[in-house]
Amino acid sequence: MTTYPEYDIARSATCPLDPAPAMRARQEEGPLTRVRLWDGSTSWLVTGHAAHRAVLGHPDVSVEPARGIPRLSPAEAAAMESMAAAAEEGSAGLGFIMMDDPEHARLRRMVTSAFTVKRVEAMRPATQRIADDLIDAMLAGPKPADLVEAFALPLPSLVISNLLGVPYDEHEFFQGNSKTIINRNSTPEERGQAQYRLAVYLDGLIGEKLDNPGDDLLSGLVERIKAGELSRPEAARMGVLMLFAGHETTANMIALGTLALLQHPDQLELVRDGDPRLVTSAVEELLRYLTITHGGLRRVALADIEIAGQTIKAGEGIVVVNETANRDPAVFPDPDRLDVQRDARRQVAFGFGVHQCLGQPLARMELQVAYTTLLRRVPTLALAAGVDQIPFKHDGFVYGAYELPVAW
Repeated sequence: MTTYPEYDIARSATCPLDPAPAMRARQEEGPLTRVRLWDGSTSWLVTGHAAHRAVLGHPDVSVEPARGIPRLSPAEAAAMESMAAAAEEGSAGLGFIMMDDPEHARLRRMVTSAFTVKRVEAMRPATQRIADDLIDAMLAGPKPADLVEAFALPLPSLVISNLLGVPYDEHEFFQGNSKTIINRNSTPEERGQAQYRLAVYLDGLIGEKLDNPGDDLLSGLVERIKAGELSRPEAARMGVLMLFAGHETTANMIALGTLALLQHPDQLELVRDGDPRLVTSAVEELLRYLTITHGGLRRVALADIEIAGQTIKAGEGIVVVNETANRDPAVFPDPDRLDVQRDARRQVAFGFGVHQCLGQPLARMELQVAYTTLLRRVPTLALAAGVDQIPFKHDGFVYGAYELPVAW
């Protein structure tokens, strides 16, 4: 009987910004290997860049929980069972990201226009004002400061609140529930309750906008409801997804990207100079280098498919690892080196295929504004604690830092 290595995403305490050593070891064995999960079952593990794109772009690969995607922990298994049951009832907690086409495409198309490059660029001046106001407040406050609390978390939270039409006064409510959803240690009941609270809240906002629509994304969904194209529960779930995804991931990238640049002062100086083309390149490189979605993207094969010279049979689970694909030396020479002048446009931090991140133009713009403004406005920015003292989010589906103490 074949014995497969255990699926292990634990990062090294001495290299917290690098992929898990066990994932790197699997990558050295080949782009497609097998691993043993917590319950004794096995899954295909995709660690290579080309295989990553091949799987996520394949029409016979599903993301739906009810079809049997891998469960990576006991808590997740229970949560997936409840999500699969909810999907059958038409009330999937995280909406279209857990659906296959054509339903996924139908719902996603309703919000795509809000995240086009042209629309996002129109938001840049307002995002710049938010960044400057937050830095003004941080500089006027005590030192050291927690960059997460003072800057990295409120910036994308304010931006997505304005885009959706969600009062920022409620940020502690939606940030707290978002943390529960992405924490690996949350029980299915805790995660389900957090999703429910957010859904009820968004449903209430949609109800208000049915009577008094504004110029925001939720009001746009209200028009879809009135036209009979979207149900009110569907609109609420879409609002939850965009509110949750629109601040949590970008906040972690702002904090970890700043940490990475502080650890590489030569690269930091290049970004501080503010050349727009280099800043664009730097954001792509930081996305590649850090890859904060580090739990693996779960899929299941609906038919026998050929990937990297091997056959994944119908019904077999697949775990696609973003962070190793982004450190694949076949695509990114010397992949463990941070080089903001590298052409990293093939990075897959946002995934690939039909389910790649809807909000990536917005995230890119926010990161460009955040890094350049912070480094320009606070030229003496420095860590106020050793890296070994920073509390990293090893327990989250989205990697980051709970706190990042800085001084100037």
